[in-house]
Amino acid sequence: MKKYFKIKMIILVVTLSMVLNSCKKFLDVTPTTALTTANAYKSAQDAESALSGAYYNFMSSNYYQWEMQLLSDLRSDNAYGGGTGDIAFAQVDALNVPVGSGMIIRDWAELYKAIGVVNILLEQVPNINDPKLTDTRKKQIIGEASFLRAYHYYHLVKLFGGVPLETNSNSADPNKVRLPRSTEKETYDFIVNDLQVAINNLPDTFGNDPSVNKVRATKGAANALMAKVWAQRSDRDYTKVLQYCNAVINSPAGYQLMSNFADIFDGNHYLNSESILEIPFIKGDANGHAYWGLELNYPTHLSDGSISPDEWQRYCVPSVNLAKAYDNEGDIIRKNATISFEFAPWTDENWNPCNDPNIKVALPYKQHNPNSWASGDHTYLLRLADIILLKAEAQNELNDLGGAKATLNIIRNRVSLPNVVAASKEIMRDKILTERRLELAFESQRWDDLVRSGKLETIMNNTGEVKYTCGNGTQSAPIPVIYNATKDKELLPIPQQEIDANPKLVQNPGYN
Repeated sequence: MKKYFKIKMIILVVTLSMVLNSCKKFLDVTPTTALTTANAYKSAQDAESALSGAYYNFMSSNYYQWEMQLLSDLRSDNAYGGGTGDIAFAQVDALNVPVGSGMIIRDWAELYKAIGVVNILLEQVPNINDPKLTDTRKKQIIGEASFLRAYHYYHLVKLFGGVPLETNSNSADPNKVRLPRSTEKETYDFIVNDLQVAINNLPDTFGNDPSVNKVRATKGAANALMAKVWAQRSDRDYTKVLQYCNAVINSPAGYQLMSNFADIFDGNHYLNSESILEIPFIKGDANGHAYWGLELNYPTHLSDGSISPDEWQRYCVPSVNLAKAYDNEGDIIRKNATISFEFAPWTDENWNPCNDPNIKVALPYKQHNPNSWASGDHTYLLRLADIILLKAEAQNELNDLGGAKATLNIIRNRVSLPNVVAASKEIMRDKILTERRLELAFESQRWDDLVRSGKLETIMNNTGEVKYTCGNGTQSAPIPVIYNATKDKELLPIPQQEIDANPKLVQNPGYN
């Protein structure tokens, strides 16, 4: 495993300048992922290359490959660490992430690297004088870049709270790049401003080709992210959440729920009508465009469909608590599309502590075609069901209980569940939170939902989860899992090396 990670990092570094010539559904130009004043862009092709490089950060980073999921689903009640006892994942699972965690150091750096590419793009493109770069296309590029910067900052503020708002990535002036933290409100306001630029400049579609419209920022993507931003920020505004949700639902792009929930994740229906934005990984691609992160959660199987006896336990294992949530709701369809129960050659502290060959263990299943570290399964960054559920949340918080029920039932009826029954706003709030869990498990939403609901500490400290050990072939008594969730743990610590490099940074409460 350690050898794999070293090799993978080398591959990711050397492929940053590769041509996306095999990715017709993405941007068929050479990505440029680094710019300086000395090689400022001068042509339309330069602008398109820079934009391609900006999108490529979704494929090249550990964060978007799989750590985004770890910091939501693993950190929440949806999953536990599994794997081979790696300390980094155990710390995330136990809500005990230290200031020197390699994962958060890497994720902070990767997100700011992605922002840096976009910053220089936004600085350079307005000054390009090339007849081939029309005013319309120039505005679109600015809109796409503004969306991407907003998206990366959205993840930073959710993870760490208010962060430095870096916009001068081409500067060597420490006063411009060594910045203090902005407040959470200032960070979200910056994101909102970028998204408004995106909404003003982006089309609903770039034509009729879903292999373009589903992998690039559009007006629908910007409206969807705007809805999520106004819901997630502490000074949330549900009137605006409802406004932007409706803009997505009624978009001329024609977003529609897939009729069969399982089809969304079977690997054969990507770029579908429900998708708003996704990462189009390429199966077997050797140039850094494949989804290698999937192999860490779900193993490549033998030709007979079984797991090799030489395989090791995967990470982000579905919790017993999550499986029970599906069972309690009678939600067979989404459970089967989300969790796979299989015979595996490893011990599992929750499902099979004594490695009984007759007992199955749980695996995350929404993406399940790992292809030996080179999966072509896509990752949904934004999809319609999330926005419909967010609309129901907004309606409920705005005291439209009837409207919230009708909206929620759209999602429930797709998976053959009966209409929701809720006699009050408070009951409905819990119903919506549960529905979001069942619909969006392993799509990197659960932690944000718990924080936004104000119920993170209550839920995490009362999961009822247990684990077991095995001695001489005998399973131990259940050992309660204690999370000690506190308000401070809603955020991750600022990486210590960033504080050491920038004395203007202040650590989050609760971390030394």
